[in-house]
Amino acid sequence: MNNRIPFTEIAPTPASSRPRHTDSGIHTRSFSGLYRNLRIGFAGVLFVLFFGTAWLNWNGRQAVLWDLANSKFHIFGATFWPQDFILLSALLIICAFGLFAITVYAGRVWCGYSCPQSTWTWLFMWCEKVTEGDRNQRIKLAAAPWSLNKLGRRTLKHSLWLVIGILTGLTFVGYFTPIRPLAAELFTLQLGGVALFWLLFFTAATYINAGLLREAVCLHMCPYARFQSVMFDKDTLAVAYDPRRGEARGPRKKGSDVQAQGLGDCIDCTLCVQVCPTGIDIRDGLQMACIGCAACIDACDGVMDKMGYARGLIGYKSERSLQGGTTHWLRPRLLGYAAALVVMIAALVVALQLRPMVSLDVIKDRGLFRENALGQIENIYLLKVINKTERTQHYALRLLDADGFTLQGNTALVIPAGEMSELPVSVAMLAERPTSSSQTLSFEISERDDPAIRSVAHSRFVAPLNR
Repeated sequence: MNNRIPFTEIAPTPASSRPRHTDSGIHTRSFSGLYRNLRIGFAGVLFVLFFGTAWLNWNGRQAVLWDLANSKFHIFGATFWPQDFILLSALLIICAFGLFAITVYAGRVWCGYSCPQSTWTWLFMWCEKVTEGDRNQRIKLAAAPWSLNKLGRRTLKHSLWLVIGILTGLTFVGYFTPIRPLAAELFTLQLGGVALFWLLFFTAATYINAGLLREAVCLHMCPYARFQSVMFDKDTLAVAYDPRRGEARGPRKKGSDVQAQGLGDCIDCTLCVQVCPTGIDIRDGLQMACIGCAACIDACDGVMDKMGYARGLIGYKSERSLQGGTTHWLRPRLLGYAAALVVMIAALVVALQLRPMVSLDVIKDRGLFRENALGQIENIYLLKVINKTERTQHYALRLLDADGFTLQGNTALVIPAGEMSELPVSVAMLAERPTSSSQTLSFEISERDDPAIRSVAHSRFVAPLNR
């Protein structure tokens, strides 16, 4: 019985024919095309959402704010508390399954078009092009000895990187600390120690990851790059080179008889390698370092247009299509992920709709019991009530199904929108002799004008059997 894993042997491109990269890193070439425009569009949406949302206001407060100091999370018109953490967990699980489904269908399109690491790296590379020139100019500048020109260009490049890093760090911290006072404190040099630390941390992380490490993050630090290949199947779309059409490679003049020369459509111009942000040669086959950005597709399609050949020598292809078969779009694994996503999204929507808009926690005093002035056994409780709505609420407190017990203390309270209030109360037992040393009590808090806004919590009442 043969238990060997099937594989396809691919002859790699000889090192002598690969484009030269300098010791200072990978220098990508400028290009244009459909997928570049799509990536710029996705990046624009991401930047607007990330940098713009932090400055939005909603009902007099920041629209999206993870207020860790007060354990409140504001997302536009909703306020979430630690008790709602299960909803956040469900949202993260849904995002994970969505990523898995996208990977099964189209490989690493998340990495190529929406991943913050890739998006900020492309932005940093654009700054590099603006300050140091295109690919050949950057290679020459990197090899040249230090001069005022080189120093000026490098200083300007790193200055732009730092400005982007500071803005990124400020915005990120601004989702956890109100961004308007945070920005004012930054520009007046009055920033507190904790906020300053995190601002410097995320500034440095942005500068190092997108400016210095770049492809090393995707190759060696990103866990998704390590396990995403196990989600591929023969019908997964990935950026791929068609060797049946492209081989044998070789230069030629436009309009020459390639069949007579025994050549395929690949003219071996290596533009696909020169535009790759991770420096791989896609013609060597599917590789872990490929982030699916389709830069090589745009570059190759441009060459095919100039040569008068059909586009698609490099494109989004499945392993099955490369072998001459037909890609199966609907398959069990993909349908399974889609079904799981639908169920989980529906469950999350229902959970959000049924989420109680008032929370009640009952904490019993450490003392077991006491005797009041009337000779009744009393237990002391501390009630914590959270108003999860966006307006001030008037609540009433009572005991449910508690014959023989009376609630003492203030039973009416007013709580502003999104705030928590603590209410100490006592419960007295009316009977002279208890039937049990421990009984369950149910506390209910309800809105005065809207009984549907209610919550119930349980606690224990302790009494001595012998008096």
